[in-house]
Amino acid sequence: MAGDTDAAVAAREIGERGWTILEGVIEDDLIRELADDLRSLEARLGTVPAQNRFEGRGTLRVYNLLAHGDVYARIPVHAAVLPVVDAVLDPGCLVSSLSSISIEPGEKAQPWHADDQLIPLPRPHVPIVCNTMWAITDFTGANGATRLVEGSHRDAAFPEPFGDYDHVVAEMAAGSVLVWNGSLWHCGGANTSDARRVGIAMNYCAGWVRQQENQQLGVPPETVARFPKRLQRLVGYGVYNGLVGHIDKRDPRDLLAASSTERAAMVWDSLR
Repeated sequence: MAGDTDAAVAAREIGERGWTILEGVIEDDLIRELADDLRSLEARLGTVPAQNRFEGRGTLRVYNLLAHGDVYARIPVHAAVLPVVDAVLDPGCLVSSLSSISIEPGEKAQPWHADDQLIPLPRPHVPIVCNTMWAITDFTGANGATRLVEGSHRDAAFPEPFGDYDHVVAEMAAGSVLVWNGSLWHCGGANTSDARRVGIAMNYCAGWVRQQENQQLGVPPETVARFPKRLQRLVGYGVYNGLVGHIDKRDPRDLLAASSTERAAMVWDSLR
């Protein structure tokens, strides 16, 4: 498990420049299993590119991965990554979305954007989104590695979608993970190579922010019941700060077990 010191150092780097790369932290066997399963999943679902420039006319995306197999449940709680996200947000954070992004040869660069720009808060603000990109294949400047405008998470404005900005290219080997503040300006790069660039976007939000993908409806409760406790809380079966998300003063996680009669510890209970 990533040590507290390592997570704090990574979080500090994200605070300063907006991003960091965790080099080679994902096990080789997990990367191979994910790569193989994504290929099978794309074929089974008949996945085709979207017809818009943002998702990509030459990019294959599979959403709601937690509903598609046990291997994907290993991603949100990975011991080398989650502590960093906890340090950027807090341990009450949630899974916002989990999807694959396979940029095919010939794809153009994605428009510039910030992942939190639909949330109506004045910039800059405290981190409310912390996103990660798992490199399933090597990420290179030629095959579409993520582009980042360093320090832009502190800018008061959003980027112009097709603006020309000085940027860094997040090149990394398969098994590495890019982590960034959701306010950072970034985009997927163009793929001018002859091979596809495969990544998994594991995105988190603060516990008080509405998730990008509706985890409670998107992932069947019987599937969630098999998740470890932390992942159940990450997908929304929990109570944030003793208040947000309760059901009749009950912890939603307890409702996964029909026989449970436990009550959540509510913030109100501290006021005697």
